[in-house]
Amino acid sequence: MSVRRFTPDGLPQPAPYHHVAVGTGTRHVHVSGQVARRADGARVADDLAGQVAHALRNTATGLAGAGATFDDVVRLTFYVTKWAPEKIHEFMAGVEEVAAELGLPAPMPPSSLIGVEHLFEPDVLVEVEATAITD
Repeated sequence: MSVRRFTPDGLPQPAPYHHVAVGTGTRHVHVSGQVARRADGARVADDLAGQVAHALRNTATGLAGAGATFDDVVRLTFYVTKWAPEKIHEFMAGVEEVAAELGLPAPMPPSSLIGVEHLFEPDVLVEVEATAITD
């Protein structure tokens, strides 16, 4: 396997994600920000949990197109509009909704959740980027 994820002693545990990933391989896969839209551009969900779930589905589709899976992911970045700590339960509900379906490891790959004022369209609540390494 080209990716090893772990959380070293001295970093907060447990967390819903590993703090460190080491990738060894020569083929890097970068999936651009994915949102809760179908291939035809139609919006899928209005709530944060639903948008997180579908954005992760689209991320999985992007990874698969490059011959990768979430097992190959070294980093996920989530951008969430008008973030507040009390939204974490709804956010994680979206992750949990699709984790088994998509083979999303638990804990997840190293991840960042970045609060932003808004994204490229007013109805987009979350965007997900992924970086993977395969051999």
